[in-house]
Amino acid sequence: MVTTPAPAPAGGGAWEGRPAGLPGAVPPPSVPLSFLAASAIGLVGCGVAWAWVSGTAASDPTADPVVAAVHVGVLATLSMGVLGATHQFTPVITARPLRSVRLARATFAGWLAAAWMLPLGIATEQVAVTAVSGAMAGLAVVLLAVNLTGPLSVRGKGASVTALRVGVSGALLTGFLGAAFVGDRQGNWFALSGHVDVAMGVLGLFGWLGVTYVGVAEKLWPMFMLAHVPGRRLPGRLAVWGVGLGAVLLAPGLAWSVTGLAVPGAGILAAGLGCHLVSLGMHVRHRRRKADLHLAYLVTAAAWLPVAAGLCLAAVLVLPTDHHAGTALAAAGVAAAAGWLLEALVGHAHKVVPFIAWSALRARGVTNGPAGKPLMFADLYDSRWAAVAYASVTLGVAALCAGLAASTPGLTALSGVVLSICGIVVAVNLSAIPLRMLRGRATAEPSRALVGGTGTAHASAPTPIGRRRAERLRRGRGRAATSR
Repeated sequence: MVTTPAPAPAGGGAWEGRPAGLPGAVPPPSVPLSFLAASAIGLVGCGVAWAWVSGTAASDPTADPVVAAVHVGVLATLSMGVLGATHQFTPVITARPLRSVRLARATFAGWLAAAWMLPLGIATEQVAVTAVSGAMAGLAVVLLAVNLTGPLSVRGKGASVTALRVGVSGALLTGFLGAAFVGDRQGNWFALSGHVDVAMGVLGLFGWLGVTYVGVAEKLWPMFMLAHVPGRRLPGRLAVWGVGLGAVLLAPGLAWSVTGLAVPGAGILAAGLGCHLVSLGMHVRHRRRKADLHLAYLVTAAAWLPVAAGLCLAAVLVLPTDHHAGTALAAAGVAAAAGWLLEALVGHAHKVVPFIAWSALRARGVTNGPAGKPLMFADLYDSRWAAVAYASVTLGVAALCAGLAASTPGLTALSGVVLSICGIVVAVNLSAIPLRMLRGRATAEPSRALVGGTGTAHASAPTPIGRRRAERLRRGRGRAATSR
């Protein structure tokens, strides 16, 4: 069976071999897959970093090595994964292609360098490294915004596009705050509040990554759970606006210690996240697909949000009387909030990556799965290893929260080991089978050319299969002639 490529628009949606039926705005598979593969590697590095700084984190959760480990998790893992999803689903949701694939690749290169250089510069106190990495991160965010202005200018696409717009704006604001952070470390060229780090974390986790996930999930949940929620799905819309507006108010309130902004911002953010959980519950209730591992990922990811809220509330209550315990609880709360995004990212990756790999394989002519039947998404990974990834990411987040909250180095080190295992399992499980299929396709091409081709190899050295097939044809012609 030969797949006829569908016509594709110019710009970021044009690529050779596009399978028929695939939306014309979807970028080449290598664009999102490069981000997602780097995210899995980032998870391995994040685990190694937490195991390395486990002792320091128990004594001082705000020390530079701990801040460096946080940046590996947020930049190299969460942000890299969300960037991959953004480049994939923004064209799908808006039905408009990226401005340029080259801009997408430049964004990937710039963010990849910044995601690893910035933590290294912080951990080693190399101000030149942090300066270069900060500049590269800022450039990558600007390239992202430029590349998405075309598709995000579409109207009438609902809350998901609104969330993507807010997310890109949050990414720009986070980049500017990051530049200020780097400048302060280079010589304190202007005075920064001690709460700027926290404000940057709020913008990054909720004003960029969180609101982007909340909006994209409203499109992914109906597809992956076969859920049709009746009505206008108001909780999903409120979740997008609540998370975005809450982060915008809470961040400056923390940065400049303005209670009049911080308290309403925290309340609106909590309400937005609550609406997100309500929306998830509605999709789960109206789903037509049976409970599976993907649902376990989503429910467990959602459970980290009330855990994060409880830890942060405990930190606020304890901090005035016990600074170290309050700081440890706050660090655990941030870890739980990041765990919400990480668990959701790993869970959705087991749906999104096979979807993208399927289109890449079809473009290369691979149409059948291992059993000889039409290629399905479930053929592209092992569900048993997906369960191992679920157990490891859940255990890793739980151990990190407990280790930070109780200032227990052993638990923090355990979380690092388990998270690294999760990154390795996810990377291998989601890539091994598609790569094996591609190698099999490449090996089969020369064999088919020898059997059915017209070159000298076919004429001078026919294979046994070819000889038997030719003999059957001759016998059939002979029987037909006799009957006539």
